[in-house]
Amino acid sequence: MLMLENVHAYYGDSHILHGVSLSVQEGEVVCLLGRNGAGKTTTILTIMGYLKPQPGRIIYQDRDIASLPPYRVARLGFGFVPQERGIFPSLTVAENLTVFARAGAQRRWTVERIFALFPSLKARAGNLGFQLSGGEQQMLSIARALMLNPKLLLLDEPSEGLAPMIVREIIDVLRRLKQEGLAILLVEQNLHTALAVADRHHVMNKGEICFSGTSAELEGNDTVLRTYLSV
Repeated sequence: MLMLENVHAYYGDSHILHGVSLSVQEGEVVCLLGRNGAGKTTTILTIMGYLKPQPGRIIYQDRDIASLPPYRVARLGFGFVPQERGIFPSLTVAENLTVFARAGAQRRWTVERIFALFPSLKARAGNLGFQLSGGEQQMLSIARALMLNPKLLLLDEPSEGLAPMIVREIIDVLRRLKQEGLAILLVEQNLHTALAVADRHHVMNKGEICFSGTSAELEGNDTVLRTYLSV
């Protein structure tokens, strides 16, 4: 479905990604793990077209999308949940959900389905974005991406800064999306969240992937856990 081949990326003269290669298959949850500054967010931004591979290829459904601007990448079926959430503070929850809603081929996600998945958002439907808690804002950001009826969901650290109870809710939502067959590329620092939902993991360090494997393989690799993921 999605494949990165030897992707290099730069911020100005700074070489950030060094030959990143990974793939996400239909219905699969893949996680990018690593400390701050490892290159995880840069990988997501490069996929979304905010940075151009120099060199490298990004193949989505057999098409090279590396040269496309972000708005055209989004129209191909990507749902992006940025680290900063990006909800509109002056719009209500309901307005945030509908302002960019797009019907997919199967029209899977509607406001009614969103409210069934996120009951707390239904209760706050008339509240403005700035009136929501951090956890509610994160849920709204995920919900808004789903309203695009995406084929692939990209999430950048959805559990960051949230209380454990809210993290458990996010994990439950991601599991339900996985059961529905939605492909997900998840960026995380929280190992527990990653292991709870992902099928495969790529650990990044200094712009390179230094480990790839299943949850069982990651849990059993003390060297990787200690060297690249311990605080």
